[in-house]
Amino acid sequence: MRRPTIVPRLPYEDVGAALSFLERAFGFREIPDTRLVSKDGVIGHALVEFGDGVIGIGTQGAHGAISPKSAGVESQYLSVSVSDIDAHYQRALAAGAQIARALREQVSPSGHRAYEALDSEGHRWRFIQL
Repeated sequence: MRRPTIVPRLPYEDVGAALSFLERAFGFREIPDTRLVSKDGVIGHALVEFGDGVIGIGTQGAHGAISPKSAGVESQYLSVSVSDIDAHYQRALAAGAQIARALREQVSPSGHRAYEALDSEGHRWRFIQL
C-alpha cells in the first residue's frame, strides 16, 4: 500500500483509548502492522485511515507535542470529508463525541454541510460533506 507523503500526527495521553474512540465515533480504521507497543504493553504509536487519508496517533511528549487534554487548549483542527454527513453526525453523537459546532449549512458558494466535534482528549475535528 502506498503511504501519503504527509502524515499529520496527534499526541494523546492514552493512545489505546484514542484509537478505540476514533474508530467508534468517527469511523477511522487502524492500519494493520503500524502499532508500536512497549515492553510494558503501552501503545506508543499507530496509524489510522479514513478514506484515502492517514493520521498518526502517538503518545504525548514525543517531539514535544502534548494532548489538548493536558495543555488545556486546542491548537489545531483537522478537516475530514465524509459522504453522508447526517449518518456520520449521528454516529459521533451515539459514541459520546462532544459536539463543538452542530451540523449546519455553510454560507458559501459551495453550500456544503459541516459539523465540528472534539474527540476523547479534546482534538477538534471538522467533518464536511461537499
